[in-house]
Amino acid sequence: MRNHPLGRTGLYVSELCLGTMTFGGTGGFWNKIGEVQQGDAERLIGAALDGGINFIDTADVYSEGQSEEITGQALKNLKVPRENVVIATKVFGETGAGPNARGASRGHIMDGVKGSLRRLQLDHIDLYQIHGFDPATPVEETVRALDQLVRQGHVRYVGVSNWAAWQIVKALGIAELLGLSRFESLQAYYTVAGRYLEREIVPMLESEGLGLMVWSPLAGGLLSGKYDREHQGEEGSRRTTFDFPPVNRDRAWACVDAMRPIAAAHGVSVAQVALAWLLHQPQVTSVIVGAKRPEQLADNMAATQVALSAAELQQIADAGQLPAEYPGWMFERQGANRRKQIADAAAPR
Repeated sequence: MRNHPLGRTGLYVSELCLGTMTFGGTGGFWNKIGEVQQGDAERLIGAALDGGINFIDTADVYSEGQSEEITGQALKNLKVPRENVVIATKVFGETGAGPNARGASRGHIMDGVKGSLRRLQLDHIDLYQIHGFDPATPVEETVRALDQLVRQGHVRYVGVSNWAAWQIVKALGIAELLGLSRFESLQAYYTVAGRYLEREIVPMLESEGLGLMVWSPLAGGLLSGKYDREHQGEEGSRRTTFDFPPVNRDRAWACVDAMRPIAAAHGVSVAQVALAWLLHQPQVTSVIVGAKRPEQLADNMAATQVALSAAELQQIADAGQLPAEYPGWMFERQGANRRKQIADAAAPR
């Protein structure tokens, strides 16, 4: 298990992150995601830590707070030294009936961190993330509130999830102008069948030095190898009960078709190849993997040992290639000569 720095910080996190969205299962929506209770959660967390994972991600809205409660109690029961684990959680979603129990306002952030610390039974959160973009709150208010949490010691680093490139850059500009703590990471959807963030977000991450945490790396199970053009999900399966995230099915099946022979050649699962492809992408800091059973987690962790050749990576990438869009195709055309100059200057003499 390799470790990578989180963005521009000195904090190192494992290349796989244990996601806890399956913990709890409270409510009609959340029991479709998973119903992992305390004992099973402890076995999963213990196996993850034993396998070299030091990074755990949760959120205050997962199973209406139960995910954080189960995670915190598991760390306590397993007697995990605090310095041995990096805990990430998120704030933004609705946590109550009142009009201020949601969003990225100062009030909701301050209330949210207190609740998360209590449920996790911790004195600080390593990475506190804004779970979504709030059109009702000025970005400056959000950035100032997060900076206050860092200065108070409740939070070590701050990040964001599901924001557009321009929104993140705006927040970074405000933080730099005012001398505030900046976002160090983005948590975003990314798979070989859903490479949309490569258009704007990945270049921004590389330019500004943010880390990338990937959620739903198997596209909600669509790239697990259980599905293809002929088998698109039996009644009661993950994709028939909760069809998310949206995926171009033709592109997904093309990716699965490309990965099956590669998986067979390596003697691994299609899911491991899909994860390995992400782990080979230089912009990826950590891939979030969720599991309901230890064998699922073991299969996911084994992806770190799959070494794909340049030809195999290209074959998979070709299957998931996005159609060209403006202004990308204009950048490609107009920048060709300058890119050649850069390559020529860097070439050994």
